[in-house]
Amino acid sequence: MTPERFEKLVNTLDRRQPDLTLLTEQIHKPRNIAALVRTSDAVGIHELHMVWPWDKHRPYSGTAMGSDRWVDIVRHESMSDGISTLRSRGYKVYAAHLSSSSIDYREVDFTQPCALLMGNEKRGVSEDTLAQVDEHITIPMEGMVESFNVSVAAAIILSEAHRQRQQAGLYDKRRLDASVYRDTFFRWAHPKVAQYCHDKGLDYPEVSQEDGEIIDPSGWYASVRLQRETAPQDQKKGSVSDDTHTGSRKVDGLQLDKREPQTISKKLV
Repeated sequence: MTPERFEKLVNTLDRRQPDLTLLTEQIHKPRNIAALVRTSDAVGIHELHMVWPWDKHRPYSGTAMGSDRWVDIVRHESMSDGISTLRSRGYKVYAAHLSSSSIDYREVDFTQPCALLMGNEKRGVSEDTLAQVDEHITIPMEGMVESFNVSVAAAIILSEAHRQRQQAGLYDKRRLDASVYRDTFFRWAHPKVAQYCHDKGLDYPEVSQEDGEIIDPSGWYASVRLQRETAPQDQKKGSVSDDTHTGSRKVDGLQLDKREPQTISKKLV
């Protein structure tokens, strides 16, 4: 990992907002999902919440692939489940919906813990869901059409949330929980190793606060090998092998390079 890459990852995580999120109801078009995830990343949202037909749609396919690497996506079985989860964390939920009680989105205080709820492309937010939210908010329209595309509307509203939070200094200090910060950094910086650890039920190895590289990779490799050797026969899967020419090691075919740490000023934790 280059120093520039390390700095980019740390600076991005330093600005993540743990109390700002997006909740979607049955949005199904891949391009809209990709745009919503990308917008969420752009304004510093760490976790995006979705409700969709699990058997009919996978948000990680097609044009959505890639964007979701930087934003955690949480699926809920129902809107009631999603809203109650957010409410339990102290969030207010604002639905983008035109009604007799709607308020201008710029009147909302987005510096408080809150979720923006966006409805289905054709049907919008369902009546049952509208009854559960704190406010209905709208974007003033001056033309013949009544609404923006769902991803465009979300970008407009979240841009206002970004502006308010920027003015309040909420991007000026690290706000993620320390353990969430460390785990997220590892997944971003070492995706293949993170996936390997996830598949094998292993804890992530420690990384250097100076450059984000794995600390004592040889020790970690040895512990992985020991687990393989001491595991019951029916649990022994994969292999660990050394490459004496490159100084690297393969764990179950995963290339893990041994690198000298690079000294840079930014601290990980």
